Amino acid sequence: MSNGKLDKASAMSSGSDSSEEGNVERGNWSRKLDFVLSCLSYAVGLGNVWRFPYVCYRNGAGAFLIPFLIMLFITGIPLVFMELSLGQYASTGVVGVWKAAPLFQGVGWAMFVVSVFICIYYNMIIAYTLYYLFASLAANLPWAECGEWATEACSTDIKVKMLKCQRYNNTWCDNQCVNSTAVDFSSMNCTIYNGTTKLKSPSDDYFHHSVLSITGGIYSLGDIKWELAGCLAFAWVLVCICLAKGIKTSGKAVYFTAFFPYVVLLILLIRGLTLPGSLNGIVYYVTPQWEKLGRAKVWGDAAVQIFFSLSPCWGGLITLASYNKFHNNSMKDAIIVSVLDCVTSVFAGLVIFSIIGYMAEVLEQDIEDVATEGAGLAFVAYPDVVTKLPLSQLWSVLFFAMLITLGLGTQIATVTTVHTTLLDQFPNLRKGYRKTVLLIIIAIVCFLIGLIFCSQGGMYMLQLFDNYAATYSLLFIGMVECIGIAWVYGADRFLSDVELMLGHRPSVIWKYSWKFVAPIALLAILLFTAIDFNPTEYNKQPFPGWADGLGSLITISSIIMIPIVAVYLILKEKGSFGGSIFDLIKYLTKPTENWGPYLKEHRAQRQMMGDGFIHDAQIPLKEKA
Repeated sequence: MSNGKLDKASAMSSGSDSSEEGNVERGNWSRKLDFVLSCLSYAVGLGNVWRFPYVCYRNGAGAFLIPFLIMLFITGIPLVFMELSLGQYASTGVVGVWKAAPLFQGVGWAMFVVSVFICIYYNMIIAYTLYYLFASLAANLPWAECGEWATEACSTDIKVKMLKCQRYNNTWCDNQCVNSTAVDFSSMNCTIYNGTTKLKSPSDDYFHHSVLSITGGIYSLGDIKWELAGCLAFAWVLVCICLAKGIKTSGKAVYFTAFFPYVVLLILLIRGLTLPGSLNGIVYYVTPQWEKLGRAKVWGDAAVQIFFSLSPCWGGLITLASYNKFHNNSMKDAIIVSVLDCVTSVFAGLVIFSIIGYMAEVLEQDIEDVATEGAGLAFVAYPDVVTKLPLSQLWSVLFFAMLITLGLGTQIATVTTVHTTLLDQFPNLRKGYRKTVLLIIIAIVCFLIGLIFCSQGGMYMLQLFDNYAATYSLLFIGMVECIGIAWVYGADRFLSDVELMLGHRPSVIWKYSWKFVAPIALLAILLFTAIDFNPTEYNKQPFPGWADGLGSLITISSIIMIPIVAVYLILKEKGSFGGSIFDLIKYLTKPTENWGPYLKEHRAQRQMMGDGFIHDAQIPLKEKA
């Protein structure tokens, strides 16, 4: 590549991004920091707090960091860099970017479907958090003690002491534990505790029997809890407020959603370390179990966690980057966001397991019996520890406000993906109030579907969506995305596009990562995890087979968009195309006439690059207005 040509093009954009023209029709980020914090807020979400620590502990504890970091560098960062560059180069959403290779347009629609699923169920988690936030305003935290909602398993101080006494073959008499062989029982009032040997903390009983009124399983959804439905409606109102004026308002909201969680997590870690048993939890979290590294599922979980945490293939990264100015350094952003996200996961694990160690000490149970994932951490472990803090209501409000900011950061970007995709496909909706009306329609439809999660068995449905909507389907989408960009469009061609934006050509390492390392790793993980499949469970109770069958349909419903859209395009163009089916398929892999930078000045810069930058001569696919 001629550096002279590159310098000539760079001269056209002298003055850097601060002076280059913005995209008036779609809009741009007000400043670069808005974008970086939006990506960080999108990537750092509830998964860092309630999923990573459990996945880490289950897959070898400290040893899990090895496959986790390897997957970060061979699949995570390369795909984040690819998607940020793709969205920024074309200034369009997840479907529009596939003008680069129209036959793969289904990849964009698959990301769209994944984002729709996430929009529907993720806001329910924010609704639970709002419920707890309002409950924290009471004179006393309702889960601090066993209330009228409590079951026999709810642990009071006296139950814990009696159980501990009996475990050591002693007897509870006159409110104290005495040695059975050393006292005269005739003059004492003795009690034998006949309750369950597996006590539950009041916070556990409160969540499952007061907040959820949970049923016996997914086969029984029960009635709708209308107080939860009200919280879900309020959560959607918050999302609409944050997106009222597009990225201009969401870009300001992230200054709070990105930084506030770190402050609260640090406070909780400091407090957690002062509690008895906390160090046992941390030691358990970081002690390597090397023998587990030989299991394929461990590597599969590492890859899924990277995808779940960094959120490539959800569509959000492409969407957020599409509002960037053209010469933004997407490579630096990809590395910064990916590394900070993973550091946050490890840090959150320290906080979580300091609390789990304390709970194991109090409940007289092993750490592995207390450790759980998902809602069990967010709405059982954390709420329990805030009751031990002075001014517990204040800390509870801060904690749940933190969870809301974590959730909103991800939810805002996900809803933006759905909204932007529809706006890019139907440009007339951008006019006047139609853009806002579309946002409100999205919120109403997702709310109505989400009412199923507000039922008494809704937690089981939420767990099913959480396991199937955006996990292994992302691995398949990411693999096809690599094939579409690195092989069909061309890795060298894409590196030239990135060079035009950055002002220098990225290392050839990216080319081989996109073409070989990432897709092969993703394919291997898909095969191994399919062989080592485990049924979905909640609270250590497996779901019936039909439930996992339903979950499989949720997964398939997104990835099936890839072949469906490809077949649709072939049938659509077949009538006006004179050649064979093979020639038509080849024709549909060529970039369209209007593929490339959105603004005319950037298209002119690409033209000035000469043959080194311009795409190979090709028959363009005529797009119909």
